[in-house]
Amino acid sequence: MEKEFIEFVNYLADEAKKISQKYFRNSIIINSKENSTPVTIADMEIESRLRELIAINYPTHAIIGEEFENKSSLNSEYCWVLDPIDGTVAFSTGKPTFTNLIALIKNDKPILSVISQPISNERFIAYDFTASLNNTPIKTSDTRLLKDVRLNATTPYMFVTEHEKNTFDTVRKSVKLTSFSGDAYAYGLLAAGYIDVIMEADLQYYDVAALIPLIEGSGGVITDWQGMPLTRSFNGQCLASANEELHEQILKLINS
Repeated sequence: MEKEFIEFVNYLADEAKKISQKYFRNSIIINSKENSTPVTIADMEIESRLRELIAINYPTHAIIGEEFENKSSLNSEYCWVLDPIDGTVAFSTGKPTFTNLIALIKNDKPILSVISQPISNERFIAYDFTASLNNTPIKTSDTRLLKDVRLNATTPYMFVTEHEKNTFDTVRKSVKLTSFSGDAYAYGLLAAGYIDVIMEADLQYYDVAALIPLIEGSGGVITDWQGMPLTRSFNGQCLASANEELHEQILKLINS
């Protein structure tokens, strides 16, 4: 991994942190986008700043972001994927579980990512199949049995079809406990060994790109519900597990 990219992604995370802290728990207007999801000035300002810095330092790189039009490039194998505030609902309601997501993609494969929680000062970073939290290596749990699984999803409302609702309910009834909330922060907790399985739906690529290096670098597995890689065209369904053995069990349950 190029050292300059690691330094630069931390610089981007520092800038996102400053803006997040400026607006967190302050009176801000919560607007709705065309898809009815919330957006605030913090979302917009963070992504604008990160795009500006990428354009200055890597003008040929492509950019995928949540709030603005994608920037394509025919001259670069690299693409940055930005979710300025993942968990805008949590941010807007004063919960310090939102994160700033930044990923670097090379030839369509995520190779470097940061999941930063700027209020608790927790920064997950992953590259070269390693993962750390505040520079301390982390690994997923050793849970192997469904009956011992700690399952998480951000909200039950993200399962929008009857099939998704019923499938999640099948998994929920097979595990030890189920918790909700967390957004991308929950994937950091999975990477650190505190959650065993995360099952979600209705996601976008900017929601998951930064998760892939972190989960894989900490020893976990992350795919769609059919066990296929999460690509730019994935269907919004995401399954992350602490290890391959557990992942296969969940996939078998989902697709039985």
